[in-house]
Amino acid sequence: MKIIHILPELEIGGVERHVIDLANELVKRGHEVMVISAGGRMERQLDAKVLVRHLPVHKKNPLTGLYSAVKIARWVRREGWQILHAHSRVPAWIANWASPLARVPWLYTAHAVYSHNFGLHPLSKADKVICISQAVRDDLKDYLPADCEVIYNGLPEDVPQWHPPVGGTPIILSVGRLTRLKGIDIVLRALALLKQEGISNWRFVIVGDGPQKKGLEQCAVSLGIASQVEFTGYREDIVDRLLKCRCYVLPSASEGMGLTLMLAAKMGTPVLASNLPAVCELALDKEKLLPPSDSAAWARSLRRLLAGHMDAASRFNAAALLTEAQMVRKLIAVYQKFV
Repeated sequence: MKIIHILPELEIGGVERHVIDLANELVKRGHEVMVISAGGRMERQLDAKVLVRHLPVHKKNPLTGLYSAVKIARWVRREGWQILHAHSRVPAWIANWASPLARVPWLYTAHAVYSHNFGLHPLSKADKVICISQAVRDDLKDYLPADCEVIYNGLPEDVPQWHPPVGGTPIILSVGRLTRLKGIDIVLRALALLKQEGISNWRFVIVGDGPQKKGLEQCAVSLGIASQVEFTGYREDIVDRLLKCRCYVLPSASEGMGLTLMLAAKMGTPVLASNLPAVCELALDKEKLLPPSDSAAWARSLRRLLAGHMDAASRFNAAALLTEAQMVRKLIAVYQKFV
C-alpha cells in the first residue's frame, strides 16, 4: 500500500512520536510511506525509506491550506498514493480538501481532547476516524463519522521494569511539550510547599520544550526552587530516565492518552497523574488520581512518595496496552478496507 501521513510539524510531542513509529514500522513491512509536515528536529528519526516532503501544513490559513491540498492531490495522482492519513486539525482540513481532488479516501487520528468549535468540522467527513482512547472518542462523539474505532498508540515490545533507585537524590520526572495545559506549574508549586516544610531532598527534571519554558523557569525562580529544577530540553533517552526516577508526574489539565504515561505504566514506574477521563481509562485505583489544578493535593502525594510510601502512586492496567507491532497490524487492517 501507499500511504501519506500529514501532520503539522515534526518537533516534540506524542503525535510526532506516533507518526514516526508508525511510518517506520510500515516501511519495514514493505509499504510505501510519505510523511508531509513543516519539518522539525524529530524528522531525522524517520527511516531512510520514508519519503519526506515539506509543506506549510501547520498554518491556520485557508489559502495556505488549499495550496497544500492541491499540491498533495497532484502528488497522489502522479505517483499513485492510495490513502491520506491526517493527524491534528489543520491537516484534517487539508486532507478533506485534497481527498476529492485526488479521488482517494482520507482517515484521521484524533490524538487529543479538543475545544468544540468549527475547527472540528472536517472530522465528520473523514472516511474513518481513529481515536487514541475511549475518552477521546467520547469527547468528540458529536463530530465523528459512523466509522470510528479506538486504537491505542503502540509501545516498544520489550522495555525494562522499574525498580526503586538506590542512593542519590530522588528524581521527580516530567516529560512532554511545555504548554499551559500540561500543568507543570502545579508540580512546581507543590514542590515549593514541600520545601517550605523542610522537605528538600528531591530534584524535579522536566524533559521537553515548548512555549511555556521561559515562564516555567521564571516560576521556579520566584518560588525559590530553581536550584532543584532541571530543564533538559528535548531528549530521546526517556526509558532510561523512567528507570532512574522516583516517580513520573502527569499534571495535565487535558490529555488524549499520553505516550509517556503508557510507557511508565508498562515499565511499572510509579506515577502521579491528573484525574482525567483518559487517565481513568487505564487506572486501576482511580481514587489516587489527583485534581489537575490542586497543588496542595499534589504536595500531599509527593510528600508520601518521597517518604518511601510507594502506595501513593496510581497503578495502571498495563495488559490493556498495545505493542507497536499490534498497533500497526490494527492500522494495516483499517487501511486494507479502503484500497
